Amino acid sequence: MKKAPAVVKQAAEKKVPVKKAVAGKVPAKTVAVKPAKAESPAALVRRARRINRELAEVFPYAHPELDFENPFQLVVATVLSAQTTDLRVNQTTPALFAKYPTPEDLAAANPEEVEEILRPTGFFRAKTKSVIGLSKALVEQFGGEVPGRLEDLVKLPGVGRKTAFVVLGNAFGRPGITVDTHFQRLVRRWQWTAETDPDKIEAAIGALFPKGDWTDLSHHVIWHGRRICHARKPACGACPIAPLCPAFGEGETDPEKAKKLLKYEKGGFPGQRLNPPQAYLDAGGKAAPPLGAG
Repeated sequence: MKKAPAVVKQAAEKKVPVKKAVAGKVPAKTVAVKPAKAESPAALVRRARRINRELAEVFPYAHPELDFENPFQLVVATVLSAQTTDLRVNQTTPALFAKYPTPEDLAAANPEEVEEILRPTGFFRAKTKSVIGLSKALVEQFGGEVPGRLEDLVKLPGVGRKTAFVVLGNAFGRPGITVDTHFQRLVRRWQWTAETDPDKIEAAIGALFPKGDWTDLSHHVIWHGRRICHARKPACGACPIAPLCPAFGEGETDPEKAKKLLKYEKGGFPGQRLNPPQAYLDAGGKAAPPLGAG
């Protein structure tokens, strides 16, 4: 196994809430977090894996937050998710896939008609060019099928490593780390790595975990970032991994105030998928409304 990078930044001693902040429950007790001395590679691996285990208990239903029924729909939806929310994509793709259900259909589409459908997602002209272009590439180079290899996926218009790993992990069951903005923010906040380049972050975090954990790890981190560990005001006082976080105190530490910052199912609000998995609904999650309904 590759050596994990040592963490050199020291954290001040803090009092943090004890886990776990599950929907509607806010921890009342506090526990002292000792100042972090220079963390050895082995200690970093243990802490990182423990955080992932804790998050797996908090988000046992974590899943990709894009609605899709097949690899083609997932690759298109992921390309469309750039610079917008998964919710807006999920509200837009039903009309797109109803009119263009296959790569062959979308490859032959009138760009102006596709632009009108994609307008709500923003940057709709560039996205139209990408999804029509990738559809043509699928038809011409891969027999109308989405390839299951990284080196093939990244050749498609609009598809980079992040999109490719989303598709590989969730449509083909092949492990990959999805380094989106939430993932980048949290792994640096947790001092898993100091890297800022997505490819270097991917390599650094990949060295901390078994390859088989990569896809679920991505879901856990991204879900935590969207619901609790926000960019501007993390809900520290309602965080289930506060005792393990060297950045505790960057956000609201009062449990009751922090509870009000929780989003989606953790705050009692609808999620991003119009058709979420049953496990999410069973855990109290709510489906998102269709476009124009709210």
